Amino acid sequence: MTRNGSPGPDVAALYPFLYADDSDVDAVVEQVKRSTVDKTREIVELRRTVLAADGQRIADCAGAMAERFAGGGRLLAFGNGGSSTDAQDLVSLFLSPAGQFRPLPAFCLTNDIAVVTALSNDVGFDVVFARQLAAFGRAGDVAVGLSTSGNSANLLRAFDEAGRRGLLTVGIAGYDGGKMAELDSIDHLFVVPSPSVHRIQEAQTTIYHALWELTLIALDRSVPGRGGDRS
Repeated sequence: MTRNGSPGPDVAALYPFLYADDSDVDAVVEQVKRSTVDKTREIVELRRTVLAADGQRIADCAGAMAERFAGGGRLLAFGNGGSSTDAQDLVSLFLSPAGQFRPLPAFCLTNDIAVVTALSNDVGFDVVFARQLAAFGRAGDVAVGLSTSGNSANLLRAFDEAGRRGLLTVGIAGYDGGKMAELDSIDHLFVVPSPSVHRIQEAQTTIYHALWELTLIALDRSVPGRGGDRS
């Protein structure tokens, strides 16, 4: 911005429809509307594709997660960047569920910034999740890792570590699954087949919300006298 409050040339170049003297506001609004509708159609169709391909597998995974929780297991989630915030969101769902469901033990491995920065600085970023799983993970826990590319080195190391320690491992990736699709240490892998990072993360959010809800329903049904009349 310039001193008089008007945009600088760089800002004006980025947003010509806002600052051009001959800008057609109605045309801009129509473009935004059309773009929003197109993106909505894309994510709806992508979610349908994921449901058709993985609906039963998601239900099976939720059942396996419910068994781990019923046996005293905990959930450990991790990811980088936007996938880190998704991991935090997943953890918050289990810690603070809505309605009649009880909270379940869940932790996000990016929440302790002192641990994350210490491991990154002293050892290397590739082990930032694996080292925490080695310290905190135990057989019977659930490890959930999220990545849009499926190629994050620290996730690959984390899944291998979790697999060695007997954790149930769940991967959520995008594109074609990347290197995560090549791992033998991931028990349940869900891949969102899209070239768009935005659509991938939107569909991944749907996947882990479905896993959360189905896990709680499965646990509820396993308690005598509860959930028997659920459809």
